[in-house]
Amino acid sequence: MGQRRHWSKPTENSGDDSGSVGGTRGSPEPEFLIVGRIVRPHGIRGEVAMKAMTDYPERLVSQAVLYVGPDHAPHPVKRIRRHAEGMLIHFEGFGDRDAAETLREQFVHIHIDDAVPLEEGEYYLFQVEGIRVVSEDGLELGRLTGLIETGANDVYIITSPEGKEILIPVIPEVVLKVDVEGGVMTVRLIDGLI
Repeated sequence: MGQRRHWSKPTENSGDDSGSVGGTRGSPEPEFLIVGRIVRPHGIRGEVAMKAMTDYPERLVSQAVLYVGPDHAPHPVKRIRRHAEGMLIHFEGFGDRDAAETLREQFVHIHIDDAVPLEEGEYYLFQVEGIRVVSEDGLELGRLTGLIETGANDVYIITSPEGKEILIPVIPEVVLKVDVEGGVMTVRLIDGLI
């Protein structure tokens, strides 16, 4: 969850989305970031179809090496191209459908040094993992523990000290401020949220 994408950090009355997943000051910087998940082989020559999990899938076409699986095994890229909602990738050494099948359901990563540089006011999800969430009135709500991607707008999962989950829509009217350095997110509680 916490290493997938980044969103613009909202400020008072900005129209930007916000980024998500919770630590008092976020998690330590990872070496790799998830950019996709291999969903299936494509064709008979060893290509795989990958669902993109990055805001910048077009940047992947310039990657010479991608890292696959939980061990981040380096795989040189023979060819990569956009396709439907994701990418088609042909890794060197994968010459047929059976070889490509071994990669099914594996996450694909890039090295953090290859990530798109963040603009002012942006952050990665891992940076806010476990962040403390408070209302604009100072009410302690809990910690950001999850993210639900709904298609319309993302939803943060806030877990209270009692273990109750609160769902917060990631919209500028609700997420007012994210202070990564201070480890706190300020939200406006609209009717029906808690």
